Amino acid sequence: MDALALAVDHRERTPMSLRILIADDHEIVRRGVRQLLESHDGWTVCGEAIDGLQAVEQAAALRPDVIVMDIAMPQLSGIEATRRIIGSDGRCPSVLILSMKDSEALVREVLAAGARGVVLKSDAGEDLVEAVQTVSEGQTFLSSRVADFVAEGASGKEAGSAIVAQELTTRERQVLHLLAEGRSNKQIAVLLKISVKTAETHRSNLMKKLRVQSLSELIRYAIRNQLVEL
Repeated sequence: MDALALAVDHRERTPMSLRILIADDHEIVRRGVRQLLESHDGWTVCGEAIDGLQAVEQAAALRPDVIVMDIAMPQLSGIEATRRIIGSDGRCPSVLILSMKDSEALVREVLAAGARGVVLKSDAGEDLVEAVQTVSEGQTFLSSRVADFVAEGASGKEAGSAIVAQELTTRERQVLHLLAEGRSNKQIAVLLKISVKTAETHRSNLMKKLRVQSLSELIRYAIRNQLVEL
């Protein structure tokens, strides 16, 4: 094997470096998650948060690649903390939610908030490493039982739209919020310092991504699935 081949082979074997923030109000859970994740080559837990508000603050200060976030925490829930983190300016980390619950409604809410995936705490020992790897690559991960709810749910169209909703850009979320407030394209353009044409394009893209046919349907969907706060 020549020198170039050896270099390529070494590069392919190098583990991907990840900085991970753990947010959970139970110390024993944080300790177990840290031990599991740091056993993976190249992964480092850069911080721990004991409530949702601290998770938001540490996400801004530490700029982790992935946040493993409990859904039920003091101060702010994991879902609200995720909304604030994903809605902030700058590079957004991938958020992975830990939950005791397994329901289609929960999946819709979590993904609509901007999280990349859901892992049941009961499945964490088996799924967590794979889930962190998956969301760090920009993909969605759902524990098998959670995925079954999405696949078998009666509102399959909305579940699918919720999964698509996580792909909304920060700017699209800003436009969506302003539309839900009743702002016109011209008003949105002024507030966001963009052209009216760009505002119209964002509105059109939102409707395509969320699979709706009218502005009123777009706003109802956004409010129902908690994509905006009014």
